[in-house]
Amino acid sequence: MKFFVDTAEIDAIAELNDLGMVDGVTTNPSLIKKSGRDIIEVTKEICELVDGPVSAEVTATDAEEMIAEGRKLVEIAGNIAVKVPLTWDGLKACKALSDDGHMVNVTLCFSANQALLAAKAGATFISPFIGRLDDINLDGLDLIADIRAIYDNYGYETQILAASIRTVNHVTQCALLGADVMTAPPNVIKAMVNHPLTDKGLDAFLADIKAAGIKIL
Repeated sequence: MKFFVDTAEIDAIAELNDLGMVDGVTTNPSLIKKSGRDIIEVTKEICELVDGPVSAEVTATDAEEMIAEGRKLVEIAGNIAVKVPLTWDGLKACKALSDDGHMVNVTLCFSANQALLAAKAGATFISPFIGRLDDINLDGLDLIADIRAIYDNYGYETQILAASIRTVNHVTQCALLGADVMTAPPNVIKAMVNHPLTDKGLDAFLADIKAAGIKIL
């Protein structure tokens, strides 16, 4: 499974990228606002830092304006994936931009039918939002399973990009269900290393090292 990091913070991306934990980056207007930087400037810097796709979201809601914004965004770098919302206008923009040969990430997906429409419109990525479904007492992971089954049934090449990931368990379950990509904030990715038995075992090793006076250097 590919790991995309969901942030516009350059230092956080760089740290994970140096460890080989970044296959791409997702951004959105909220993350750009949080970074406090110009959207074009920060997106360009991210694209120079990572080799994989960098999702940059349009701000328009009308199809023609989305297409125009998308064509401007792809001028930033060759690894831009234009992010459009899963609306009828968004699907029109997806079709036009994908026909132009650009990567498109269709976001805010909350149903399998929406994912099917996005695949037929030529989406490179579909972004089902797991955590937001959980927030309204629906199981977001069921949506991942449904999309995986439908795409596999018909050979759609659109990649399932599991989004709105809140916990390390979301990551595990998405991997088991066959999501192609997951995007998560840096803190969730870093939390994947944690396990109480690892901590307990390390404490025991360190105590024995100290008691035995073991030194390597």
